[in-house]
Amino acid sequence: MRLDKFLGEHNIGTRKQIKEYVKNGRCKINGIVATKSDVHIDENSDEISFDDVLLSYEKYHYFILNKPQGVVSATTDGKNITVLDLLKDENIKGLSPCGRLDIDTEGLLLITDDGGLIHRLLSPKKHVDKTYEVHLRDALSDADKAKLEEGVNIGDKKEDGSVDYTLPCMVTYAPCDDLGRPVILLSIHEGRFHQVKRMLKAVGNEVLFLKRISMGTLQLPDNLQPGEYRPLSQQEIDLLNK
Repeated sequence: MRLDKFLGEHNIGTRKQIKEYVKNGRCKINGIVATKSDVHIDENSDEISFDDVLLSYEKYHYFILNKPQGVVSATTDGKNITVLDLLKDENIKGLSPCGRLDIDTEGLLLITDDGGLIHRLLSPKKHVDKTYEVHLRDALSDADKAKLEEGVNIGDKKEDGSVDYTLPCMVTYAPCDDLGRPVILLSIHEGRFHQVKRMLKAVGNEVLFLKRISMGTLQLPDNLQPGEYRPLSQQEIDLLNK
C-alpha cells in the first residue's frame, strides 16, 4: 500500500496535505523519517507513525451505532441525516449499514466495510436472530402471541400466488414502559419490509415504538445513547464471524 493511502485511511488529511506533512518530516517508517508520500509500505508489518504516534492497520472496520429516530439507514440521502453522518469523526469510506432500520425505529445497527460479514448476517439461510423491543397500543393476548410465533399473513405472496406467512419467531412479555404501554420482545430472523409493524397489525395491534436490541451475538450496550457509537471489540468481531 502507498504511504499516502495508508495515512489517508487514518484521516490524517487529503493527499495534498499528506504530501506536505511527509515533506515536513512528520511521518516515520520503522523509525526512519519518510521522505516521499508515494512510497510503498507493507501495512501488515511496517511500523508507521505520524507525529510519533504509532498507527495500526485494520483491513476492516466495525462500529455499533444506537440509531436514533429521524435518521435513515443509508450511506447518502438528499433530505435526511444518514447513519454515516453520525460517524463524523471516522473515515467513512466504504462503510455501509448492515441491514436497515426504519427512520422512526431506534436501536442497534452494525456499520462496517466487511462485505462478507454483511452478506452472512443478512442471508436468510443463516437464520441470524434480530430481537426488537416493541411497545404496543394494546396488551398482547396469549392467543395473538401464539399466532405471531407460528407465523402470520402480512400480505406477502409466494411466486405461486399463495400466502407467504412469516417464519416462526419468539415472543416474550416484558414490563410496561414508563407511559404504561405494553411491551414485548420479538425475535425474528427475516428482514421483510416493515416486518415487525406488519406482524402486529396482522393480529389487530399497533406498534407505537420500536427498538432493535440485538443482532446475532451483538447486543446493544445499555450505556450507548441514541446517536452514539463505538468500535466493536475484537471479541465481538470474533463472535460475529463464528
